[in-house]
Amino acid sequence: MAVAGAAALTLAACGSEPDEEIAGAREVPVALTDAGCDPATLSIPAGPTTFVVRNEGTEQVRELEVLGGTRVLGEAYATSPGREGRLTLDLAPGRYTVNCPGGAETATGVLTVTGGTPARTATADADLAAATAGYTSYVEMQARELQRRVRRFATAIRAGDVPRAKELFAWSRAPFEKIEPVAESFGDLDPKIDARVNDVAEGDRWTGFHRIERGLWVDGSTEGLGRYADQLERDVDRLAERVQGLTYKPEELANGANGLLGEVSASKITGEEDRYSHTDLSDFEANVLGSQAAFGLLAPALRKRDPELAATISRRFDSVLAALEPYRRGDGFVSYDTVGEPERRRLSQQVDALAEPLSEVAGVLQR
Repeated sequence: MAVAGAAALTLAACGSEPDEEIAGAREVPVALTDAGCDPATLSIPAGPTTFVVRNEGTEQVRELEVLGGTRVLGEAYATSPGREGRLTLDLAPGRYTVNCPGGAETATGVLTVTGGTPARTATADADLAAATAGYTSYVEMQARELQRRVRRFATAIRAGDVPRAKELFAWSRAPFEKIEPVAESFGDLDPKIDARVNDVAEGDRWTGFHRIERGLWVDGSTEGLGRYADQLERDVDRLAERVQGLTYKPEELANGANGLLGEVSASKITGEEDRYSHTDLSDFEANVLGSQAAFGLLAPALRKRDPELAATISRRFDSVLAALEPYRRGDGFVSYDTVGEPERRRLSQQVDALAEPLSEVAGVLQR
């Protein structure tokens, strides 16, 4: 959503002089290409800004991230050619990083936020204040539950009980998947917990859920996995410590809710996430439930501003969750490698239909 009356902003291609001005706008267009972000270097005035991210035909680059230091402030997904994603942030003056992972040339650039309308540090809106406070509690609760479940998972691994460890794998991950955008904001910690093998830089040690997953399903053994189970427990404990008392802005809840759907589109639908266990649908459900929780906290405020949008999003959450039901088996889901391409496309279409209106929420809440 454009915010009328804002100052001009300048966009500059990486390594060049500013060559384009968009007067009177607070929407910032960014293209995803095989090279990365285009433009990769941006300068904008402080205050609410929506990054409109469009996939210009790349299969390599799927998202834009904005980071303050090492913390991811928000991300927008455009997972296939022609798709758009939106990210609304209320930024204070300073220097930030933009990152489009997978880009060959301009994967990382600089975002300079100049003096202007200061970012809001608090809101007088009672509904939004309740939403952000509620999300703090929700994240802390999920982090505690993650600790509890990982302890049981790690105990099974140390006991050498492969069937039990397999049974607990998807279950133990669910709380993490519900708060994945918060976990991902800790760029030094999230990879230790949830990196896939192709995400690990050469020379770095691969740890976390997916390292253990490969041992259980590919090797069929817990041999050598005890140290990874120990490390996972320690890293999950660190995550639980870091989220204590964190505060959030309303747009962070909205962006996080949409980011969770981006996670579904980027890795769960494709089967990339749980490539050894094929438990992707459990992660899918957890991402959607986490997104729904964040949206639910914002819904009272959204209904006052745009009741039709709020109703549409609520209906589409119901549709996505209903679409998962045929694949449920007991407390889990069918193996994802048994779900054919036509069925995957239908699930993807349901997620996309939800993500489209959900991406508008952060902008509407700036009204």
